[in-house]
Amino acid sequence: MASQLLPGERVSSYDVTKALGTDYYAVFEDVGGADRDAWSRARDVGARLAPLMLEAWERAEYPREALSELGAAGLFADGIDHPDVPALSPLAAGLVNMEVSRHDGSLGTVIAVQGGLALRTLALFGSEAQQAAWLKPLLSGEVPGAFALTEPDHGSDSTSLETSARRDGDGWVLRGAKKWIGNGASGGVTFVWARVDDEGAPDHGAVRCFLVEQDAPGYTGTVITGKVALRGIHQAHIALDDVRVPSDALLPGAHTFKDASRVLFATRSGVAWSALGHATACFEAALAYATERVQFGKPLARFQMVQERLSRMLAELTSMQLYCRRLADLEAAGALRPTQASLAKYHGTRTARDIARTARDVLGGNGILLENRVVQHLADIEAIHTYEGTESVQALLIGRDLTGVSAFA
Repeated sequence: MASQLLPGERVSSYDVTKALGTDYYAVFEDVGGADRDAWSRARDVGARLAPLMLEAWERAEYPREALSELGAAGLFADGIDHPDVPALSPLAAGLVNMEVSRHDGSLGTVIAVQGGLALRTLALFGSEAQQAAWLKPLLSGEVPGAFALTEPDHGSDSTSLETSARRDGDGWVLRGAKKWIGNGASGGVTFVWARVDDEGAPDHGAVRCFLVEQDAPGYTGTVITGKVALRGIHQAHIALDDVRVPSDALLPGAHTFKDASRVLFATRSGVAWSALGHATACFEAALAYATERVQFGKPLARFQMVQERLSRMLAELTSMQLYCRRLADLEAAGALRPTQASLAKYHGTRTARDIARTARDVLGGNGILLENRVVQHLADIEAIHTYEGTESVQALLIGRDLTGVSAFA
């Protein structure tokens, strides 16, 4: 016999996680063909994995089956230009990032790490033999891929990285530490960026990249615990204690830190799209809740203050959509400058933060429940606001471009 609600609880839960298709300026109305197909695949996979990821987020677990499902759907291509990688236009890659992040931020970060960072590094700089061995396993999600640049002492100043690579006989010895490395303790491969320590050699002091299997002796990846954001994917603290790798572990196409920056620049656009996904989920949750929740005898949507907040959030969300669509158009035309990507990331994560905070407030006490997802998005936005270049770094890059004067210390 079904239990009856007691007085004071006519509504026990609210349906605020469904997609409403918000697109007030019809920014994406003309998307069709392969771009829409990729978007649809992302929507289907995101919806299917969302319940699993919600449980994983609460337990701070990383469900590896999610990696395989994203790979099977062809969502790791991330606009990478390579004959063995299915083509995704910049618009399609952006829509995939947006849609997956709308469902779950950890899933969006899985795509950013596996496709945007690891797979892109291999596709851009790897040898034919390295690509033959690892490209398809990374693309399918069979093998987790990590991109190890950030160090415990060097985040925003990653150009100062101290991890060293020393030639030794017919191989290399890597020594140093890395931190905040997605997939870095997941049993796959890590692309380690290190500075060559070889006095007298032409590349002494240069930053090179090495493909390191995570079961290599001396490689220790420890999952970072205590996170309050992106809890459905593990980041690792990596110790490289004289890790010996063969000479063919060196990626021949990566010669300087500028090559690492090339990868980061390509993923910066993805962060802007991911922020749009988070913001869309928060706005739509607030809109749905405002129509369902009754207080003082009428729906919240009938209160002037609530309508003003919804209008403000819509204006902010629409600006993000316009930024991202223009970003994709510029990239498709080969005209996107790095600082334009920086501006989109700068604006996107700041604006997503504002939308999420307002949405949390509209939901009142129900806004802090994971089942309504807003507080999860709010927490996850804090992570994407920082990674791939902090707000301050983006501002300095843009400011230098505007003024012609560097303000970096």
